[in-house]
Amino acid sequence: MVTSTPKTALVLGATGLIGDLLTHRLVDSPFYSNVKVLVRKSLNWQHPRLQEVQFDFDHPNGLVTQADDIFCCLGTTIKKAGSKEAFRKVDYQYPLDIARLGLTNGSQQFAIVTAMGADAGSSIFYNRVKGEVERDLTSLKYPTLLVFRPSLLLGNRSENRLGERIASGVMRLFNPVIPDKYKGIDAEKVANAMLTTMQQGLEGKHVFESDTLQKY
Repeated sequence: MVTSTPKTALVLGATGLIGDLLTHRLVDSPFYSNVKVLVRKSLNWQHPRLQEVQFDFDHPNGLVTQADDIFCCLGTTIKKAGSKEAFRKVDYQYPLDIARLGLTNGSQQFAIVTAMGADAGSSIFYNRVKGEVERDLTSLKYPTLLVFRPSLLLGNRSENRLGERIASGVMRLFNPVIPDKYKGIDAEKVANAMLTTMQQGLEGKHVFESDTLQKY
């Protein structure tokens, strides 16, 4: 699946912590001639290879999902979403909807950020939803499905998540003595891993746990 011909990338969640970092890397990558981002509000920056697409996730236009590689960095919190149902829509339904449309339009590779502990059988709602989206994406039979399960993300968010900022501070303090799988991880490493592994010609489903992501 490795190709020297520049491809089209599609990014979901480009305004988020990982999505923003990834999008900047994609537009500067020789692997992509066009980087489409599905947005509800402008990114407020421009690049010759960047194509912003105003998109209604509740009424998706399948035509704009045409891309070789899809990168899904969508994610919210129950507090921000307002309810468990709204959270599930963003973290489960939207990724699955776009994955189906992309596959119909010829996409070959799909990469998604879920979370450490993702498990469709978990009693923890957050972990269960993350596991369910992994499970149902797997059932689509993408030629290549890449799943990234980071621990607590470290980095500067544009939005204020007080709980995460406090947890990040504590995590940075104790990171040296925490096993790699559980220590906080810089969002830059996740973005690097997504771009790098997408170019490696992997086939089938591959899951990257947080300790592996620490190496990127």
